[in-house]
Amino acid sequence: MFKLLLYNGRLITANGILESAYCYMEDGVIKEYGVGDIQVSEDTLEINVANKYISAGFIDIHIHGGGGYDFMDANVESFLGVANTHIKYGTTSMCPTTLTADSEHLEKVLTVYEQANLHNSKGSKFLGLHLEGPYFAMNQRGAQDPKYIRNPDYKEYSRIVEMSPHIIRWSSAPELPGALEFGDFLTDRGIIAAFAHTEALYDDIKLAFDHGYRLATHFYSAMLGVTRKNAHRYAGAVEACYLIDEIDVEVIADGVHLPKPLLELIYKIKGSERIVLITDAMRAAGTHVNKSVLGSLHDGIEVIVEDGVAKLADRSAFAGSIATANLLVRNFLNNTKASFPEVIKMITENPARILGFAHRKGKIEKGYDADVVVFDDNIDVYLSIVEGHIKYNKLNFNSNES
Repeated sequence: MFKLLLYNGRLITANGILESAYCYMEDGVIKEYGVGDIQVSEDTLEINVANKYISAGFIDIHIHGGGGYDFMDANVESFLGVANTHIKYGTTSMCPTTLTADSEHLEKVLTVYEQANLHNSKGSKFLGLHLEGPYFAMNQRGAQDPKYIRNPDYKEYSRIVEMSPHIIRWSSAPELPGALEFGDFLTDRGIIAAFAHTEALYDDIKLAFDHGYRLATHFYSAMLGVTRKNAHRYAGAVEACYLIDEIDVEVIADGVHLPKPLLELIYKIKGSERIVLITDAMRAAGTHVNKSVLGSLHDGIEVIVEDGVAKLADRSAFAGSIATANLLVRNFLNNTKASFPEVIKMITENPARILGFAHRKGKIEKGYDADVVVFDDNIDVYLSIVEGHIKYNKLNFNSNES
């Protein structure tokens, strides 16, 4: 049983920030937190965080890669490489995310996920798989490979869901033939139905909402706003997300995908309750390369990395972000009027709620999993803890615990 005490910190809770605070963890869960001193046993590892912030660990529900690895590589080394990279930036748990591919490749990723989960001892915890595609609108494919894009196929998706209990969410275009039945299928099985890479208009999204679609994948990216047809204006998926209060929206706050005015608008309308910050990171995240590959090294798309983002070689579209979780927090804080606790909620409590883990993750709360991150005023991470175990340590102390 490992016992860990963080003290002399600024602890971020759902109700605000506690000064000169502590957080005590034991047996993988948070046992106590508060202000001032606490008596602990001699076998407790005590860490003075020197007035840095203590927060619930960041949860990334949409991430493809990092550190030179991508989940579509479909091998254990790459799964662990991504997890070991993003733990350094405060992501204590994540949903490995796929790209459009054929059934054989997707099924291989499912199999490797189980193997990697057994060996993931040093990085961010895997909470379940996010399948992004292949059921997308061709005209909104972005950097997704067009040769794999297709309509929902019951025989295909039912087989995929049957073979793995680890699929936690699936993104698709809800206006496609069969997409509403697909939403019902996912919802009936407790899998989150999200809409993405879509040409849906307001009425399409409203109907999709009735069939279980509750989450907008990378809001604004690869979806329509107000559009005109035969001189008439129609509200798009963007406006639907604003008008339907219960829809949650993913925001890539990397400083590139969405400019400051749009971040301000999203916060003003959706508020801190319905925004979830995501990296949508590809393999170049956490590296300093200027060229990379989106998707599998075997048959992925070559991209360039410049201006803080990955782009297609012809610069016609973004090809995924190179963001890390701490960067999202920093950018949203600097570009909106959201308070510090509100922004932290967008990358802790909100994703935990969406994924169904609100009862044990996403908060500094007694009895919750001890997923904790320590960072400074610049949101530079110094300590990442997963279920009470230190996975990343940039503080000046020695620990044999891992």
